[in-house]
Amino acid sequence: MGLGLTTLVTVLKTVTLLLGGAITYFAYEASLRTHSRSIRLLALGFGVVTVGALLAGFVDTLLHVDPLLALVVESGFTVVGFAVILYSLYAEE
Repeated sequence: MGLGLTTLVTVLKTVTLLLGGAITYFAYEASLRTHSRSIRLLALGFGVVTVGALLAGFVDTLLHVDPLLALVVESGFTVVGFAVILYSLYAEE
């Protein structure tokens, strides 16, 4: 991957972490204000997706393993996070 693409991926991952972290934080704060279990689950789901992006970045950047492993890590966390988000939309209070 060229230096330009590496920089672009780094910038996009950083923005993803900032936005995901902000969504997670504000959803969690909303769950505390409203005492809503479903909003707390929503925050958890976004947190899982965000942590997955962070861990994938670490795996890809710091570990000397197959780059596909980073994709597997991120995809796994994304699947779990989206499942929690989906459940949060149907959870009874």
